[in-house]
Amino acid sequence: MAKQDRGPQAGADTARRQALRLAGLSAAPDPGMDRFARLVARLLHVPAAIVALAEDGRQILPGMFGLPEPWAGRRALPHSHSPCRYVVDSGQPLIVSDVRADERLRTSQAVADLGMVSYGGMPLTDGEGLVLGALGAIGHEPRCWDAGELADLEDLAAACSAELRLRILSAQRRSAQKVLETARAAAERARSEAESLEHEAQVGLDHAELLLKASEELAQTSGLEDVRRRLHDLLVGVGKPSYVGLLVAGQDELRRIPDPDDASSVEREFLTLPTGAAFPSARAMREGRTVFVPHREALVEEFGPEAVGLFDRLGLTTVMCLPLWGSRALLGVLAIGWAKQHEVGITERAALTAASGYIAQAVERAQYLDERISVARELQEAMLTDLPLANSIEISALYQPAADDHMIGGDWYDAYHLPLTSPGRESTLMVTVGDITGHDMHAATVMGQLRSMLRQATLDHPPYSPAAVLTALDAACAVLPLEASGTLVHARLDPAPPGSSWTLTWSNAGHPPPLLRSPDGRVNLLEEHDVLFHQAFEHVSRTEHRRELAPGSILLLYTDGLIERRGHDIEAAITQLADLLNRHGNGPLPELLRQLGNRMAQPPPEDDVVLLALRIP
Repeated sequence: MAKQDRGPQAGADTARRQALRLAGLSAAPDPGMDRFARLVARLLHVPAAIVALAEDGRQILPGMFGLPEPWAGRRALPHSHSPCRYVVDSGQPLIVSDVRADERLRTSQAVADLGMVSYGGMPLTDGEGLVLGALGAIGHEPRCWDAGELADLEDLAAACSAELRLRILSAQRRSAQKVLETARAAAERARSEAESLEHEAQVGLDHAELLLKASEELAQTSGLEDVRRRLHDLLVGVGKPSYVGLLVAGQDELRRIPDPDDASSVEREFLTLPTGAAFPSARAMREGRTVFVPHREALVEEFGPEAVGLFDRLGLTTVMCLPLWGSRALLGVLAIGWAKQHEVGITERAALTAASGYIAQAVERAQYLDERISVARELQEAMLTDLPLANSIEISALYQPAADDHMIGGDWYDAYHLPLTSPGRESTLMVTVGDITGHDMHAATVMGQLRSMLRQATLDHPPYSPAAVLTALDAACAVLPLEASGTLVHARLDPAPPGSSWTLTWSNAGHPPPLLRSPDGRVNLLEEHDVLFHQAFEHVSRTEHRRELAPGSILLLYTDGLIERRGHDIEAAITQLADLLNRHGNGPLPELLRQLGNRMAQPPPEDDVVLLALRIP
């Protein structure tokens, strides 16, 4: 019976060892895992946090924050110290308010050695659902974990699991690439064995490589121009064509996508083509089949003089047009041409037909993305408000889209005056910078809705308390079906008599800390913050804070796209931003924002960036 019980467990242990090997994780620091531990500590306000992964007889800690020595140096815990094993064995979260009163943990050496009194752990899983370890929050005092904290910990565990899965998939892909390289090496050996086998092996390798490249290259395309740019390099290994063209279906016409890198291309003179035209591509579209023109005589005999003239100017003798079938309709035509007469054999035709399927998928996705990105960009930029005119306060904003055109974000800024309470006095100014979770049309539309809701909530809650406004926003998001979550800073600037300090009152919902530059150049972080806003958080206690702003002070608000880069430390980025604000803060605000955006944009941001700066007169 013991051997029968051990079988499934042994299989799970073997699978975990394999997953850790593929993820490249061991009892050594890992920057990505350390970041998750820091986020847990910062968001849940705990002194220590760990990313613990099960290894034979122990728990390794590639991610860690706040553990004492010797565990901080060893990056591993024995089972006697790690509650992670209970998460691994059960596959369920482990939430303990006081481990000293818990039957499972009260005798654990972790109480004394790690100072662990309270613990919250969420499972970390691979793509098959196997529990690899736990993302754990450790407290030194008894603690009643509330629903919001557990939801935050669960979200971070989901993100950490996604990172583990991505690493495992990347390793598996590298392994598959090695298999391909082995196959190529075998083909090379086969070519050396016999002249007759050499040609067949090369042709087969070319066709296999075409399909592999098509599946890899075209999966990364971001728009129709990108698809067109990659086509020639993709198909050059099969039959060595001298021309590759792409035409997409429109209303009773074909629209040619010209080579974006060749402004003088002849094909730009024929950007649209009626589907009834006497062209091989138009026939392929009308009849939904491959059209092959073996030589110029066949072109002259079967098609119109315009087609002959175009192909003569392109220097083509043989032409093959393949229909591109999408999931629901015919999307367009792939045109391939050769300068010299070319025989297209059965295997080459099969390879090109299979490749056209990948191309059709890329075209369908590109059309969808082009349309959504265009609409979302227009929507997002239309919802970025014009800055108000102030009598004396200087204000400037900068919006930078992500380097990846797919990343349509929910970053926004807003600024507006409140109603005057005393005639002749400068009005109070409200400012907001926020970031909606997600990078799609939904994020952009939710951003517009929340911005309007925030304005309305502000005007409905005199004396315009930022904390009261965010509390009202939380309540609205809990009732309305917005699926809204994200971070923001909402602030009120109350004017003072000329030459006196203004007053800043703000409330921070999980957003990166604003920076405040004093007139002498010193920069302080306004680090006070509450949790982010989320549709599941109905009863959040929002706080607000107040600071006097001396004349000449600069307040800088920004979104996390400015400081977050893959593999880079966020705290170091904030320090760099503060240094730049110190050195360039005396110039005009628009120039200051350009300096900050340019200097912080290396490497290019993966998310949208918003900056908003105000200088007190």
